[in-house]
Amino acid sequence: MKNAVFFKIYIAFSFIYLLLLYLGYESIDCYLKPILIPLLIAGVYFSKKFPTQNILLSALLFSWIGDVILLFSDIAEIYFILGLVSFLISHIIYCLLFNKQAKEKIKRNAVIFGIGSIVIACYLTGMLYVLLPALGDLKIPVIVYASVISVMLLFSYNGLLIWKKPANQYVFFGALFFVVSDSILAINKFHMPVQKSSFIIMLTYLVAQYLIVKGILKLNSKKEI
Repeated sequence: MKNAVFFKIYIAFSFIYLLLLYLGYESIDCYLKPILIPLLIAGVYFSKKFPTQNILLSALLFSWIGDVILLFSDIAEIYFILGLVSFLISHIIYCLLFNKQAKEKIKRNAVIFGIGSIVIACYLTGMLYVLLPALGDLKIPVIVYASVISVMLLFSYNGLLIWKKPANQYVFFGALFFVVSDSILAINKFHMPVQKSSFIIMLTYLVAQYLIVKGILKLNSKKEI
């Protein structure tokens, strides 16, 4: 299938990009980073059509816009804010995407869902407790962003309980890696330096996007992807 070629290229380019980041060649960001998410977009576009395909493409598009804008975040704070807004929109679209996936005839365990919800709420509370003292004028934007990404994780957790396997696991762990990536970025920027932060942030981010895409495609296809 044509889409499989784009996914293989994405994996290969991601490996090269991450290796260079790990070795300290962070200047290659502006050359390799902007081409990674478009490879996923192409893979989704050339996949067999499904009802929420355009929603997934929109989420990836805003993620890519955020990627490009954040390349200039060292120049001025406005670029960081604009990048944050772009990813905020992407996460909102992901929430919509997860909510629109077809449910299997599985009764959700209310107790397990409740426990997961509490864990996610504790994460949100803990992150804000750590970050708020250093946020300054960015308090409200970061609170909104952290809340939305937590809701996105909650939607994926709900899907973990009601969607078919293994697609449910792909999407949930993709969302989880996304939260890890954003959390490390926030801690590194506002709280304390994280060693090899660029490498870790991009590793978890690229894995996150791939797992979400693969999971959504599996949810909408009878064939393995």
